[in-house]
Parts: sequence; structure tokens; C-alpha cells
Amino acid sequence: MSKTAQRSELYNLLKRPIVTEKTTSLAELGQYVFEVERAANKIELTQAFELAFPGRKVRAVRLITVPARTKRYGKKIGQTQEKRKAVFSIEGEPIELFTGV
Repeated sequence: MSKTAQRSELYNLLKRPIVTEKTTSLAELGQYVFEVERAANKIELTQAFELAFPGRKVRAVRLITVPARTKRYGKKIGQTQEKRKAVFSIEGEPIELFTGV
């Protein structure tokens, strides 16, 4: 597999940042929360984060699996999708995306 294919796969592991009141307070401590692919492991996520945000070194990654919930829409019963979140603890400069939110 070529390096560009590996890079594009790594970029796809990080889905979106999660910006809430709690994650904003964590950002002040150098911790950032992202929704990630369910099949990704900590090593791949560390590489993806360091590729997406150059100049930052990941100290630790914590993974949280949010289970699917049963929801009711009128008479129909369905389920939400299972999600996975990652909390990245970094050293280095803060990410501009999260400062001043």
C-alpha cells in the first residue's frame, strides 16, 4: 500500500471533534475529544491525530464506546448507532480549533 493511501486511511479514522461544555473545559487541560471509527485502535488513532495536527505529540489516548440505545419513533422501535469516542492528551501547542470556544 502506498504512503498516500495509508495517509488517507488515517485521516478517515477521525470523524469529527466533539465540542460540548465538558470537552471545552478538557481542552484547557490539553485533552481533546473526537468521534472515531469503531474498528480503530490506539496506535492508529495516535498516528492519525499526529498527522492531522502536526507539531503535537500524543501522550495518551483513552477510548470510550457509547452503546446503541433503543428509541421509539411513533409505533416503530429502532436503535441509534453505536459510537466510539477518543480522548487525546497532548503535549505542545493547543489546537486553534478549540481555543476561545
